[in-house]
Amino acid sequence: MSLLRLVLGSGLRGTVKSSNVLFKGISRGVPSLMVNGKNVSNVMRELRFVRSLNTTRILKNASVASSSILEQSAKSSIGGKKKILFSSKSVAYWLMGTSGLVFGIVILGGLTRLTESGLSIVEWKPVTGAIPPWTQEEWEAEFEKYKSSPEFQQLNSHIDLDDFKFIFFMEWFHRLWGRAIGAVFILPAIYFAVSKKASPHANKRIFGLTCLLGLQGVIGWWMVYSGLDQQQLDARKSKPTVSQYRLTTHLGAAFLLYMGMIWTGFNILRENKWVRNPKEAMSIFKQLDGSPAGKIRKAAILVLAFTFFTAMSGGMVAGLDAGLIYNSFPKMGEHWVPNSRELMDPSYARTEDKSDLWWRNLLENPTTVQLVHRILGCSAFLAVFGLHMMCSKNKTAIPKNANTMVHAMMGLVTLQVALGISTIIYIVPIPLAAAHQAGALALFTSSILFAAQLRKPRLPVRNVISVLADKAASQPGSKILRETSKLAK
Repeated sequence: MSLLRLVLGSGLRGTVKSSNVLFKGISRGVPSLMVNGKNVSNVMRELRFVRSLNTTRILKNASVASSSILEQSAKSSIGGKKKILFSSKSVAYWLMGTSGLVFGIVILGGLTRLTESGLSIVEWKPVTGAIPPWTQEEWEAEFEKYKSSPEFQQLNSHIDLDDFKFIFFMEWFHRLWGRAIGAVFILPAIYFAVSKKASPHANKRIFGLTCLLGLQGVIGWWMVYSGLDQQQLDARKSKPTVSQYRLTTHLGAAFLLYMGMIWTGFNILRENKWVRNPKEAMSIFKQLDGSPAGKIRKAAILVLAFTFFTAMSGGMVAGLDAGLIYNSFPKMGEHWVPNSRELMDPSYARTEDKSDLWWRNLLENPTTVQLVHRILGCSAFLAVFGLHMMCSKNKTAIPKNANTMVHAMMGLVTLQVALGISTIIYIVPIPLAAAHQAGALALFTSSILFAAQLRKPRLPVRNVISVLADKAASQPGSKILRETSKLAK
């Protein structure tokens, strides 16, 4: 049933009967569809009243009514509450822009780690900590606090106040950036929810991302504290540095936050594009419903997970400074793989029966951790290459944009392998190490976008696009389609 029949059909008497129009399950006895605050049945009576007087006016009102349905994001009054189907494109642009800030703070966090600045601020002040020391007395007081930390006493007792200011500002700017992300994300999120520009579907995800963003700040201090507490350092038999477990948790939360923003924003833009061109959307739906696309979709999710875990293994390498050993490739020293005694060193076990020997070496032995990262890195390259070949073989079975993205993914994974090898060979210089971390996030981004492009549409969205596509086929130049196409611009 088309939108025109929805508005003009004589079978509507106070309820919306058709389940094929906007939402399945709306039938007799369920509250009516609302258009601009009016019950559709009232609109129907008004249209029938003038039907015999002016056919042109009827079509005009029908166009306005059908446009209003989409402009209101297919609002339905189910259970007395209006439900918004589509989010505004401004929500998507905000999410994508904020994800860029997350990308930046991940790189800045890596630089903070590489310059060994992360333990320079020994207190967590979420609000007042945004203001740095200004006077000489304030700087000296802050320096005295740092002097009580294990890092100063064991590693940095030679630095003066000027040296301290550099590492302080690196960590302070990292924390300030995090506070800025919080403000840029939370305040607009409230606005979009109140103004009804974001659908309930998007709002649920945005709420989850808000919680993750708040948790990320807590995880950050939890990570820093592991390098300030001497008892924890003694338990790990470690120099003053943060726990590799907590560092990787902090990195992983940032990656998940970034993925949630990109995924949600991209899908909002995609749905708006489908509204603008329903005929093309139906062609894409047909591709996504096919068997080859289904297989590639599963492979894309696996590659996405693989790139994530490879990046997390890089976090373990960074946490243990494992890149500073075995600075050769493809061999590790004179051998392809270090000997078993070095890979499974009994000194890393903490139980008397050595039952934790395997997993502690896998996660705490720098040699083993570097080997695992090398294996995962090479495997990620082969996984992306295999996905690229699969897509090349079935290029007509997936959307054109997905084909373009998998080519970009292949280029990025090749660059990332080159950066990783160079970082190892040149013993982790800061510019190369930062570029390698940025490359990991860029590869992860391409994996997210590729997987998102292969995602099937939500059922309510598919129903709306199907209605518009039917109208485009029956009346290509109708005013209804011209009006609705404007809504996605």
